[in-house]
Amino acid sequence: MNAGLPPLVATFRGERYAAKARLSALVAPPYDVITREERTRYAGRDPHNIVHLILPEAPPGEDRYARAAATLAAWRAEGVLSRDAAAAVYVVAQDFVLPSGERRTRLGMFGSVRAEPFTTRRVRPHESTHSAAKADRLALLRATRTNVESIFLLAPDPDRALAQTLVQAASGVPEARAELDGVRVRLWVVGGEPADRLAALAGRAQLYIADGHHRYETAVAYAQDHPEADRVLSFVVSASDPGLTILPTHRVIFGAGRDPAKLIEAWREWFDVGRVAPCMDRIERLAELGRERTACVVAFPDAYDVTLVLKQDAPLERVPGLGKTPAVRALDVARVETLVVQYILAAAAATPSLGYTADAHAAFDAVRHGGAAAAVLLNPTRVEQVLAVADAGDVMPPKSTYFAPKVPSGLVLRPVSFEP
Repeated sequence: MNAGLPPLVATFRGERYAAKARLSALVAPPYDVITREERTRYAGRDPHNIVHLILPEAPPGEDRYARAAATLAAWRAEGVLSRDAAAAVYVVAQDFVLPSGERRTRLGMFGSVRAEPFTTRRVRPHESTHSAAKADRLALLRATRTNVESIFLLAPDPDRALAQTLVQAASGVPEARAELDGVRVRLWVVGGEPADRLAALAGRAQLYIADGHHRYETAVAYAQDHPEADRVLSFVVSASDPGLTILPTHRVIFGAGRDPAKLIEAWREWFDVGRVAPCMDRIERLAELGRERTACVVAFPDAYDVTLVLKQDAPLERVPGLGKTPAVRALDVARVETLVVQYILAAAAATPSLGYTADAHAAFDAVRHGGAAAAVLLNPTRVEQVLAVADAGDVMPPKSTYFAPKVPSGLVLRPVSFEP
């Protein structure tokens, strides 16, 4: 594919915290999922926490990106960060617990991925991006000349060669350990021929962006001005990894003036409507109903919850705005967003507001005790659907995927200005 282009994935000389014993106090989630309150919490854990770089703050009148660059330079001079002597890939295991209580381990690797336009089709997106977020990340990259956090990519791996080789690489004693918000993290530094093999396996076909669309496009923009800096720090996971997890993002609607009975009557054109018994597990019931057809649970106040299961003969071709391609039109989230969520929003007498959560219990609590008018619970998007949408060149509705857990920032950094 695209013969003549440089390898898609390569090894690199990473930059890491010297204080491995304090790594839990130094890492943080990606910048775009950190609230202002959480930023304060992570910053308070340690003066060298990575949040000082990925979400820099500065006094009024001072450029916060310049502050990040100065902070990074100081950390390097003080030995807080040190660069590895040889090129490597960095294998990471994340041990986590699903909301259901199931325990999983996701295995992936940090590598250096070519930052090239989507037109080459070697890296494929599934989301739209916004100019303000890209301008923010580009200003930070220009100031620091460093990938201070990674993007998250999926690698097609039908023969599971990448997944199996990662398992082998993670069989020894980890080089470093950390814990971030209940997720245990283990890291191995892999060099030499094994690193080259992992890079080749990770980059043998196209890659798909799971998280980090803005950061990837930022790296491409930076490379246009600095052709020598044409790679971006990336965490690559096999699409066949058994720990690869997508959680649904449930919708919570605020605002008064909705009549559940009228909404349900309108939905009968498209859905088979049922009631959920008070003693029934909503999530288990939703999973059961969604095995063959699109389904959702709509929670209203006073424990009035209904199930909606799309009719076999529902005339979806008559629905405007459902998606440009069959790949998007087949998504539960696209159908539910158009036929259920938008109906609830349009039924409000006052201006409604829409919130999102990956926590089903939080969605129910918002309706039962938090003043929300309704919550719409969905089944998760499947990995193969993400790949299909990207292959089709289409984009998903906002908040269609929530890959869990998030990739920690601060495990390894990648200077862009002096590659080996």
